[in-house]
Amino acid sequence: MKNYTFEICANSAESCVAAQEGGAHRVELCASIPEGGTTPSAGEIRQARKLIDIRLHVIIRPRGGDFLYTPSELDIMEMDIYAARDAGADGVVFGCLAPDGGLDMPAMERLMKASEGMSVTFHRAFDYVKSPQQTLETLVGLGVNRILTSGQQPTALQGADLLAELVRQAGDRIVIMPGCGVNETNIAELASRTQASEFHFSARENKDSGMQLRNPALSMGGGDVDEYMRSVTTARRVRNTIAALERL
Repeated sequence: MKNYTFEICANSAESCVAAQEGGAHRVELCASIPEGGTTPSAGEIRQARKLIDIRLHVIIRPRGGDFLYTPSELDIMEMDIYAARDAGADGVVFGCLAPDGGLDMPAMERLMKASEGMSVTFHRAFDYVKSPQQTLETLVGLGVNRILTSGQQPTALQGADLLAELVRQAGDRIVIMPGCGVNETNIAELASRTQASEFHFSARENKDSGMQLRNPALSMGGGDVDEYMRSVTTARRVRNTIAALERL
């Protein structure tokens, strides 16, 4: 059987533990998953590092929205890379774009320098670039280790054709890691169609709050957010997703 690597998008130290228990090789620790992931607190990183032995990567993203960053935001990102390193992270995950959909090369070079000695993943900012093939070559030149992408489609399965093309182009120079919508029902098909060797998924389930006194008239987040429900990674779903691929 092909050797696969499984990375879990973990939204807490608790989810990191479940990822490890389920057999994952690596976690990407994020806050604010509904915004696509933002940088977690130093405390969350340190707690995760204390609780798990598998590789710990940390997203470096100061806010939701686009990937065009101001000078002040880049200062924050650089400091967050140093903080993640100090907290025990093995790698960092980031991506900076220019207004025309190319890479912001000065920003990328700056953050790559700050990340020296750590593994670097270029995240799903890749799904917004104007030329994925050209951008792949530039990221290889920058020394980026892997690209997390859905193939510029809403889900990785929908983007499987581009993912397969990128896997072929990348060869052994950089890892193409499909992510977004990957689960136990589609990971085998995705692997077959793309020939990818690393996969990124969340394996989360909803967990009801232990609060007994509730005030349904209030919402700290606004909108339709159910604040008495948390979405967390479960070891069961991690195991099931890995098993679905290992049966190939």
